Amino acid sequence: MRHCLRLLLLAALALGPVAASADPAPPTRALPESRGQVQLSFAPLVRRAAPSVVNVYGAHVEKRAANRSAMDEFLRRFFGDAGPGSRPQERAQRSLGSGVIVDESGLIVTNNHVIENMNEVRVALNDRREFEAQIVLRDPRTDLAVLRIKAPGGLVAMAFGDSEALQVGDFVIAIGNPFGVGQTVTQGIISALARTQVGSADYQFFIQTDAAINPGNSGGALVDLNGGLVGINTAIFSQSGGSHGIGFAIPASMVRAVVETAKGGGRVVRRPWLGARLQNVTPDIAESVGLDHPTGVLVAGMVAKSPAEEAGLKRGDVILTVDGQPVDDPEAFGYRFALKGVSGQTTFTVLRGSARTSLPVRLAPAPETRPRDLLKVKTRSPFLGATAVNASPAVAEEMQIEASGEVVVITEVDGGSIANRVGLQKGDVIVAVNGVPVTTTRDLDRATRAPAPSWEVTINRNGQQLTSVFGG
Repeated sequence: MRHCLRLLLLAALALGPVAASADPAPPTRALPESRGQVQLSFAPLVRRAAPSVVNVYGAHVEKRAANRSAMDEFLRRFFGDAGPGSRPQERAQRSLGSGVIVDESGLIVTNNHVIENMNEVRVALNDRREFEAQIVLRDPRTDLAVLRIKAPGGLVAMAFGDSEALQVGDFVIAIGNPFGVGQTVTQGIISALARTQVGSADYQFFIQTDAAINPGNSGGALVDLNGGLVGINTAIFSQSGGSHGIGFAIPASMVRAVVETAKGGGRVVRRPWLGARLQNVTPDIAESVGLDHPTGVLVAGMVAKSPAEEAGLKRGDVILTVDGQPVDDPEAFGYRFALKGVSGQTTFTVLRGSARTSLPVRLAPAPETRPRDLLKVKTRSPFLGATAVNASPAVAEEMQIEASGEVVVITEVDGGSIANRVGLQKGDVIVAVNGVPVTTTRDLDRATRAPAPSWEVTINRNGQQLTSVFGG
């Protein structure tokens, strides 16, 4: 690091004064001007931030009865497995990651994938104290989760930084527990902002950094030079499993929204519903409406009586900004809109034809227009092992699917189940079973209870209707 800074200093001296820019950088962002500045260290910053970063250990422990064979009994006698011939055994899956203390009361934020499917979670602090953690909130859509621990003696919380103020080239440090070796600090710069094609969460708007992020860093802190939490490290781009200098972090603005929900006692993060189908703006569309490059999102359709319809949005409109913040694609729009909460209003800048206009949009959660009536199919049929609910705007928004009218949607498919083996997936809309329309989970329950020599199943997947026939 110091060697790199010395090279920068030598380059600056060799080139002479730097020409003034039309958009000068803030005074806090400057090349070193003295030998003393070249020898600066991140150590004081790390000392302040490190106590707030923790290790998170998750385990899914499953107890099951073991019916011992003669060989089991033989092994038990010689290897000291005391107890009767049949006793519960434990089977455990484990995970390892990092987390950040964001409130002195004991709230810790980490990645949801670190504790996914885990029923036992422990947290190890920087001073080696360990505590059992309660899972307060899981939010798979952002890949964030909030834990709580009770630690006598106090905790050091990390304050949130301003992720919206980050610029490409800013220095940051990443703190976490890569490969389970213990707390580690790496340093780099912001490589890019608003990355939306990473694929690790529904809300994709990631900070990209070249600070080394490796397995086990997930849930750790991305820290700015003021010591503020500007991101939660969540993913790497790698073909080998190690760091290639391309890491991604969830911006602090999204993390803060999830943490505030947990602080308020919420178990589910509520987000605003627009009720519109959005698409990318293609070069042809951009040219047709007078844009010099593709930007914004195209309104391709709307739900009746939705905030989009009430605001006066029309099919063919291009949404350019949300409260003045530009949006370049549906993922960026989803991120900006999700941060607005579920009350009050926001303002869109909309391009209609060649004219720009501002439209106020009401902020409200998606409505639960009918009971979900959750059904876990347990009878022998192609749906055995699937869980389904009655669709509504709330269900469609949570699952990020298009499901209008009275339909039934699959919310979960057990691994290894018949439903999984025949290819049913989360998000599939069930249209009909053996020619009988399915509009409620009661319809599905009746259809799967009736024995049949064969099964004709029609589903809608991503707008495409598919019909398959299975043996009875």
